Amino acid sequence: MVCEVGLDSGFLKGDGATCLGVSSAEMDQMAVSSSAYQPEDDEFDRNCPRICGVCGDKATGFHFNAMTCEGCKGFFRRSMKKKANFTCPFNGNCSITKDNRRHCQACRLKRCQDIGMMKEFILTDEEVQRKKEMILKRKEEEAVKEAKKPKLSEEQEKLIALLVDAHHKTFDTSYSYLSQFRPPVRDESKMEESEQSTSTDASQNLCSADSFGFDSFTASFPEGCNLSIDMSELPKLDFSIFGMIQDGTNSPMRSEKLPMLPHLADLVSYSIQKVVYFAKAIPGFRELLADDQIALLKSSAIEIIMLRSNESFSVEDMSWKCGNDEFKYDINDVTKAGHSLELLEPLIKFQVGLKNLNLHEAEHVLLMAICILSPDRPGVQNRVQVERIQDGLSETLQSYIRAKHPPPGNRLLYPKMIQKLTDLRSLSEEHSKQFQSLTFNPDCNTHLTPLVLEVFSNDVDQ
Repeated sequence: MVCEVGLDSGFLKGDGATCLGVSSAEMDQMAVSSSAYQPEDDEFDRNCPRICGVCGDKATGFHFNAMTCEGCKGFFRRSMKKKANFTCPFNGNCSITKDNRRHCQACRLKRCQDIGMMKEFILTDEEVQRKKEMILKRKEEEAVKEAKKPKLSEEQEKLIALLVDAHHKTFDTSYSYLSQFRPPVRDESKMEESEQSTSTDASQNLCSADSFGFDSFTASFPEGCNLSIDMSELPKLDFSIFGMIQDGTNSPMRSEKLPMLPHLADLVSYSIQKVVYFAKAIPGFRELLADDQIALLKSSAIEIIMLRSNESFSVEDMSWKCGNDEFKYDINDVTKAGHSLELLEPLIKFQVGLKNLNLHEAEHVLLMAICILSPDRPGVQNRVQVERIQDGLSETLQSYIRAKHPPPGNRLLYPKMIQKLTDLRSLSEEHSKQFQSLTFNPDCNTHLTPLVLEVFSNDVDQ
């Protein structure tokens, strides 16, 4: 069965159309017979002007197996239905143009047939009506389907926009800040030389209030919080994961066995500060008890840093690329900062797995927010309030996946993402063990600041 072309849109639509007894083989032959008027290689350049093959007017599409204008389409249909028998008053070889196409119907009809227009493509009035009804029904079905399609609410859209904006403000993809840190040293013999070349001004700038800017965060904490450290002193401290401190000469105390420690310590210090900024942007976080805010940040800080680092992680060579080769970190670099393979091997596996999920940016920031707002963190008092915030974030994430993440990538994506949070807990526990080992080492323990001991005290006590 073959169908009328271009009844409404002007393009061939065989889907669901009523047809007139021409086999598929005959259809193929019809297409071949008019190939001279088809685009080369069955491809049509929509940027090129479409010209009617009969009169040269602007064509609207393929009609009855040929590219024609609306006028010639209607003329051919009427002529075939009336079985018209036209006679040319001239020599039977009139040139048909847009302006004179009405002058000779015989030559115009002959031109229609010459370019491949076929009466077999014309529908009866009944078939036309059925096709119109079918098109209308299809539009109604599409409208119902669109109405049932999962959508984000206006509130959820605003939440996502807010978190994405917070991430952009707290994650510098240029990694220009790395040059402000103590330089990475991969050779133990060069560590002392590197420390001597580090200026006092650079070290002070790194730990200045302008650099870390915790004043707006700590201002919300009332006196009497459980932290033993004065929160107003946070900006003045180098609160790295290992806590490099300054001796009386403003020169960093060093560990010859951990040459990468100073640089990576500064990197983690910077990251912790950005985690705090991001947490403050999560709706409802600032309304929590001050002690609960501190508990959530202390417990989740290392996990969020691991999540954030996935943006710079490369599965090609299993490294973190943060700009040029000087700031490209692999497992060996991190071991030179005090970590062992018991943490690094599962960390690499985690990074690869997370990368393979191909998360959208919105999904990534929502996962970080959900990780921070975990009501089962040690020390959280108002778990109900924290859980309420996390539930809203989780619902938004699920809605986003349904509405915005196309298949097959969305298949079981939400449970896979939640599994990553479970993996992070295991990594955090291993980090806690290694941190505890560092505190038992007198050489390393001298490099830990009181703030770092306080930030990870919950982990160490578990």
